[in-house]
Amino acid sequence: MPVELRHLELPDFGTPTIRPEIAKTVYEDRFHRFLTAVWARGFDAVAVYGDREHCANIAYLTGFDPRFEEALLIVAKGKKPVLLTGIENQGVARKSAIEAEVVVYKPFGLLGQDRTDTKFLPDYLAEAGLETGSRIAAVGWKYFTQKEHPKPSTCLDIPSYIADALRGFGPVGNAADVLMDSSTGLRTHIEVDEIAQFEFAATHGSEAVRRLLRNVKPGITELEASQLLAPIGLPLSAHTLLTSGESVADGLRSPSSKTIQRGDPFLIAFSYVGALTARAGFVAEGPDDLDDNIRDYVQRLAAPYFETVCDWYSTVGIGVEGGRLDALVRERLGDPFFNVLLNPGHLLHLEEWINSPVYPNSVETLHSHSALQMDIIPATGSAYQTANAEDGIVLLDERGRAEIREKYPDCWDRMRARREFMVEYLGISLREEVMPMSNLCGYLTPFILARNLAFVRT
Repeated sequence: MPVELRHLELPDFGTPTIRPEIAKTVYEDRFHRFLTAVWARGFDAVAVYGDREHCANIAYLTGFDPRFEEALLIVAKGKKPVLLTGIENQGVARKSAIEAEVVVYKPFGLLGQDRTDTKFLPDYLAEAGLETGSRIAAVGWKYFTQKEHPKPSTCLDIPSYIADALRGFGPVGNAADVLMDSSTGLRTHIEVDEIAQFEFAATHGSEAVRRLLRNVKPGITELEASQLLAPIGLPLSAHTLLTSGESVADGLRSPSSKTIQRGDPFLIAFSYVGALTARAGFVAEGPDDLDDNIRDYVQRLAAPYFETVCDWYSTVGIGVEGGRLDALVRERLGDPFFNVLLNPGHLLHLEEWINSPVYPNSVETLHSHSALQMDIIPATGSAYQTANAEDGIVLLDERGRAEIREKYPDCWDRMRARREFMVEYLGISLREEVMPMSNLCGYLTPFILARNLAFVRT
């Protein structure tokens, strides 16, 4: 089906003011299911590692995310859980949502801090219940397969000084997949409380991007443009990307003092924990603002991109194989010009990308209570640069929809209103289980200075 540009005002879907909280009982249930899965594999103990960059697994289980320092959650079968942290995280660790003994291990803190009266790490592990001969599960932030290592279960991604200490007690196996496997991982099946929390983040994050796109203009710097986001202080799951001109081709760049010029390519990506919204196009009112050699930007890149985005949204659903999504993207954008390098879709959680069931020939089926990112990124490496309309959705079966409608009616109303706009005004058909999280879902204006000139499917 063809697409065209139309002047179309984006509705005000509303912005929540109260962030939903996750009850302690939810964390307790998560922790119970996690330990049940670990013990079922024959392990006697488990150690979950976290630091500022890789805190999602420990935060999912405890509600505690270490900042500045490292942390280790240790559970020996039949023993009370122990949270080892540096000095600065002792206070917040004591507010953990699970019952745990909080112990200070000074080397988890920053260099230069006092290390006196500190025992060796194996001593703390023994006090937590590890014994000689224990079979220990280790959870970092990655697991491995036989494509990467001949014995993937023994391949660990935690710091070696911790791995060495654990191995001093017995064999250690990587169990990160218990939480992170794209089909069976506990963190890929999200409770409605967390969905509501992620929707809060997605709404505010997308409104920040919307605010920027409405007000960015030639003559201001990228740093000045970033002030238009006006963030509300929620933790970020990724660095803010804001770049213009030739540096757009580099991708992962923070804003600089560069002055934004008319005709520049432009990229913005902003992500609170649980959500990411990205947009890319040109700082232009139309093709006449572009260099002569790329005035067909819409026909060459942006329009086929948007058609593919429409197909992605129309296809995604419960029971759909990840390989089907991958194939439709590569069929439409398979020309080397588009150069789609990353998986065209992935799972969202506390980190921006937890895993992906979307890859060539994947037979993994998408399931209810999962959050997915529409993540199709052409990296043309040419003057056309890219197009981007990244946003997140959740898949909810009938029971899940009823639950969120009852517990979070305002969240439900926003998701329903977004669905209606996408279907009725943008021409994007959606399965009943597809719930848009962002206020910008499906809305793409390739010429940023033509604020309301958006693609629609006809």
